[in-house]
Amino acid sequence: MQSYHDFLMQSVDFPQDGFQVNDDELHFHGINLMELLETYGSPLRFTYLPLISKKIKEARLYFQKAMLKYDYRGKYTYCYCTKSSHFKHILVETLEAGAQIETSSALDIPIIASLERSGNLKKDILVLCNGFKNYQYKQNIVDLIHDGFTNVIPILDNKEEFNFYYNELDIPCNLGLRVATEEMPDFEFYTSRLGIREDEIIEFYNHKLKDVEVDGYKVKLLHFFVHSGIQDTPYFWNEFEKFVNLYCKLKKINPHLDMLDIGGGLPFRNSLVFEYDYDYVIGEVVRIVKQICAEHGVHEPDLLTEFGSYTVSESSGTIFKVLGRKQQNDREKWLMINGSIITMLPDIWAINKRFVLLPINNWDAEYEKVNIGGMTCDSDDYYNQEAHVDSIFMPKTRKQQYIGFFHTGAYQEVLSGVGGIHHCLMPDPKHVIIGVNPDGTRTYKVIHEEQISQQVLRILGYKD
Repeated sequence: MQSYHDFLMQSVDFPQDGFQVNDDELHFHGINLMELLETYGSPLRFTYLPLISKKIKEARLYFQKAMLKYDYRGKYTYCYCTKSSHFKHILVETLEAGAQIETSSALDIPIIASLERSGNLKKDILVLCNGFKNYQYKQNIVDLIHDGFTNVIPILDNKEEFNFYYNELDIPCNLGLRVATEEMPDFEFYTSRLGIREDEIIEFYNHKLKDVEVDGYKVKLLHFFVHSGIQDTPYFWNEFEKFVNLYCKLKKINPHLDMLDIGGGLPFRNSLVFEYDYDYVIGEVVRIVKQICAEHGVHEPDLLTEFGSYTVSESSGTIFKVLGRKQQNDREKWLMINGSIITMLPDIWAINKRFVLLPINNWDAEYEKVNIGGMTCDSDDYYNQEAHVDSIFMPKTRKQQYIGFFHTGAYQEVLSGVGGIHHCLMPDPKHVIIGVNPDGTRTYKVIHEEQISQQVLRILGYKD
């Protein structure tokens, strides 16, 4: 019978960028994952930092290429939305790659202040403050501006939000407006809960914001976000064209407006048969803005994007050890792992998201159809299909088996939480950060160890 390796090469285009098999073992961007496991054990999270700057560079090149093609006269700015991963090693890597910042909560602001004190950013960095803002978030924004940050743009989620800045700020401030977009046809709601209604934007500017320009409040930016992200679908293009037309209408009465903030993000590679034409889609974004602005007779704006998952997802993986094999009936075989899908990869359980799943070793063994089972007592703690097929295949062997979920760098740690307690008291896995020195050698740093029982017992009140 053919090996797992042969089976995969006949099923998909393999090897692929980032994945290579050498001597029966999987390597990730040149990293020998079995050696990593022998050093640090499992379950294990790892993050390979150079892939973050690589993704930022690639997106810039896509936009640069499109702007040259269509003779686009505006500039492009890459922003990283921190909610995808707030960890310092992630923020430092994105900042070193020249990314600007988009925030979504009150605690983002002290993080920015801390990064400035540590010399990782300067006070002229662009900070887009998005989201529905409670008192503390708005106060932190005001404090950041008063502290000398010169390029902070609060993006108004509702009309009342402006009153706070007007009353608390004693220096000029640029503003953004978030447009409430229509949700996808199969969504539970018709219109996003975030942002200001499209048919109220012009009136809000004319009757409120235009009058305070003399006090230093200028609307410089219009923000657009769709839940689906930037996809080549009729829904996205329809909403996007409505947004650009609204920009042009507002630009005609507000000469200060010159930035178009395209939220929603680019997709990341979540499958070995992932297909997305970045060149085409980004080219269409630039072409449509250029065309609609020309139809309205207005100068095309500077373009900004807020890429989170696209920035960090493909830099990380989560590796498990197979603890046992169970044949529950004639057709269903389970690989039981030393961790939990629910607690460590919560997007799988919560929103049925899929990641790239591959064996770490035993590629020369035969293959079989399996399900992946987590250690918790919950019936939902499983993984049984890939993004492109309804089945999972793994090496059929009596040897020790390891498996890895790849491109898990966005949201999984934030949603599952680091430290604290988890479902069935599953401990946090160890997390290793992999970097590269100027001479090309790799660096390895454990940012936190696997959680121990004493830490959990203390949280639950069983230890002083």
